[in-house]
Amino acid sequence: MKGVPVNDSGQGLGSSARSQRKDARRNQQTLLEAAAAVFVTSGVDAPVRDIAAEAGVGMGTIYRHFPTRADLVIAVYRHQVDACAEAGPALLAAGPTPLAALGQWVDLFVDFLVTKHGLAAAMQADTAGFETLHAYFLERLLPVCTQLLEAAAASGEIRSDLDAYQLMRGIGNLCIGAEGDPRYDARRLVALLVAGLRQAP
Repeated sequence: MKGVPVNDSGQGLGSSARSQRKDARRNQQTLLEAAAAVFVTSGVDAPVRDIAAEAGVGMGTIYRHFPTRADLVIAVYRHQVDACAEAGPALLAAGPTPLAALGQWVDLFVDFLVTKHGLAAAMQADTAGFETLHAYFLERLLPVCTQLLEAAAASGEIRSDLDAYQLMRGIGNLCIGAEGDPRYDARRLVALLVAGLRQAP
């Protein structure tokens, strides 16, 4: 019987390919997290060299993964949406109460909304692309917000007459322009909104 093909290190080629794919995914995650961090402080027009420095890689590495700035912005946006979506069930499982989990998730959602400034401007020439991103946003986050609201309502902590779309739209409206006005605290206003969901004794 023929043996499994191996590379020079004696590692199976199939295992090596899987390892390389895993490393590539990890490297891409690092780039996306670095870009997100730079976008928070400098906006989506930040120089690529700043993102490369944050990620600890050369600029060529970024261009290999993301040939255009729009590619990078879209990838960061999707990455942040995915992180927000995955956090919901985890917070619900770990939180002391469903309402506490909802509050923590809303904080993450506010961070996402406030720090993605510049996305619309970066995507304005690509209406279809922006609409696709918005559809992805709703597809990933509406079910998570619904799950958290339903759990908090079932526990008797909040009222049950508000759906996820209404809440997310309200939070979004409160966050508009927040990143450009140091006198406006969107998080405080959103906290008051969430407090208003509490079930009356």
